[in-house]
Amino acid sequence: MRPSAVLSVLAIFAALAGCFAFKTLVFQSETSNSYVEMIPQKPLNLRAFTLCMRVATELSGEREVILFAYRTGDYDELNVWRELDGRLAFYLSGEGVFFRVPELGALQTHLCVTWDSRSGAAALFMDGRKSLTKIYKKNHTVRPGGKVILGQDPDVYLGDFDANQSFVGEIGDVNLWDYVLSDTMIQDMSSGKRVPRGNIFDWETTQLKINGQVDVLHQEL
Repeated sequence: MRPSAVLSVLAIFAALAGCFAFKTLVFQSETSNSYVEMIPQKPLNLRAFTLCMRVATELSGEREVILFAYRTGDYDELNVWRELDGRLAFYLSGEGVFFRVPELGALQTHLCVTWDSRSGAAALFMDGRKSLTKIYKKNHTVRPGGKVILGQDPDVYLGDFDANQSFVGEIGDVNLWDYVLSDTMIQDMSSGKRVPRGNIFDWETTQLKINGQVDVLHQEL
């Protein structure tokens, strides 16, 4: 290929990269009917996972805030919460594991949680910084067949929402892998570097079903 042709191809790729639109969901107020359902690329049959998102909320210490909810017919299979006392926690079909970390606020935070069934190792990352490791739910399995939603906590299968637990703020870049990413990959992702996208949820391609009053913003990167 001639040098001029190579430059033309590179210019096209650069233009396409510059036009990439990053979407963010904005939940403006407490509701009991606004949420976004995420359609997975394959069933959530998980013996390990990494779940990451970018999140900002001004609900500081006022109440619990649901950040991610996956429920089957009978169980909350994987829920991530900002607790009333500011701790972050995730729950796998029962009691949760809690992390005392800096509180979420109006400044966007890159948040990841990781878990491995074989060892029980559970950890949390905020803007690339890793928490201590806790041992949680050894030999457990996150079961398939449920619904994943952002914005609400379903107390039954995709229903019975409580406005006082709803998410208010901004959330985006939600990705889920069925394995534990390395610390370096999570740090790279936090700083904006490209890493392999989630193989369960890839925020760039995952289908979203919007319900109620949720604003979707698109920003060029």
